[in-house]
Amino acid sequence: MNQKADQRRPGSHRDTAERPGTGAAADSLNTKDMRRVLGSSLIGSIIEYYDFILYATAASLVFDRVFFADLGPGFALFASFATLAAGYVARPLGGIIFGHFGDRLGRKQMLVLSMLLMGGATVLIGLLPTTDQIGLAAPVVLVLLRIVQGIAVGGEWGGATLMALEHAPARKRGLAAAFANAGGPAGGILATLVVSAVSALTGDQFLVWGWRIPFLLSALLIVIGLIVRLKVAETPVFQKLDAEAARKVKRTPLMEVLRNHPRAVLVTLVATLGFYACQGLLTVWGVSMAVGSGVDRSGVLNWKGAAAAVTVAVCFYTARLSDRVGRRSVLTVAGIASIVLAFPLILLLTNGTLWGFAIAVVVGNGVLQGALAGPVGAYISEQFPTSLRYTGASLSYQGASMVGAGFTPMIATGLMLASGGGVWIVALFWMALLAAGVVAVRMTREGSRLKLDEV
Repeated sequence: MNQKADQRRPGSHRDTAERPGTGAAADSLNTKDMRRVLGSSLIGSIIEYYDFILYATAASLVFDRVFFADLGPGFALFASFATLAAGYVARPLGGIIFGHFGDRLGRKQMLVLSMLLMGGATVLIGLLPTTDQIGLAAPVVLVLLRIVQGIAVGGEWGGATLMALEHAPARKRGLAAAFANAGGPAGGILATLVVSAVSALTGDQFLVWGWRIPFLLSALLIVIGLIVRLKVAETPVFQKLDAEAARKVKRTPLMEVLRNHPRAVLVTLVATLGFYACQGLLTVWGVSMAVGSGVDRSGVLNWKGAAAAVTVAVCFYTARLSDRVGRRSVLTVAGIASIVLAFPLILLLTNGTLWGFAIAVVVGNGVLQGALAGPVGAYISEQFPTSLRYTGASLSYQGASMVGAGFTPMIATGLMLASGGGVWIVALFWMALLAAGVVAVRMTREGSRLKLDEV
């Protein structure tokens, strides 16, 4: 339907906000309640992803030497990335568990629980003895704590996205949902800058004890996040669900999603793969490749942080753009641009220079991943009904995170080993994921044109 005609049609979602009230205030994100909701989604996500991405940074720089040093450089890095992948494997499980209770009991309670789980696991990683101190138990406990992190962040994204999306007026859903997604790169900035600062301050002691400091700082951040989250009300869309109907439908949300919405789960999962592949290849595998080839560690971390800042800015811009032109259009253009630039970016990423890494991570992680990240929260959520939205959206998004980000550093390392060091095969792998994502996006409906209670 023509967008202008839709705006003029009485009773359309372009005319009617999905929150109580009428007029400009009802169609604005700049109200006291909405500012509180958006601040909660952003700050909570920043803290959760600080913890989660901090592990990814440590897996690239520390854990292969602290927990897997006996395996030799190549296989130690592979093992370190395998523990990283364990967290991503656990994310769909977290989405299922938190989605089940989030669809039955509400979004707010699950967000508080996910933050407590994440903070506890992160602090314990910071206190974990090394393999030299307690032997095989060290990497085993490390994997278990990483799984807890994965479960926690698997529940975080769905709740934070829906808290913003379901409170927002119809015309601003894409922008509102982006506050939760922006928490990922913003948390990455915080994690990267903290690790970079600690690395500079502790010097040669960074691999001995300095790496623990950023993990232990999580305790303070969790307290701040809980204070913010406890002040936010449950979403009005969830509150409006008919109690009897909700009780019947949401007894087992996972089974309802798999029975009635399997296509939506599969297609949106594939559509999100390219977005997460950008993260896995550029900010995890790429960091390891650059530092391993002799590029200054602090310089790599600083440029990684700069790229994350670009990601946040682009994320908000493309989210707002998706409210105007549609989610599918923005995701399609961003996906095609990523396919075109994938091979040159991989070459720059692995050429052994700081300037090459800087260009690759700013363009690839900052611009391209940011463009894909902006609309994706609203895009996925709008494919599922309110009563199953937490479970459905979390299942597809976290499934994509598991494959796209969790396994890509390990797969890329394996492809390099198998091909004798050729980077072209990594580029082809990335391009294939991006192409599949573009096709999947074109197979879905345009959710920005629907009211949430009509999905």
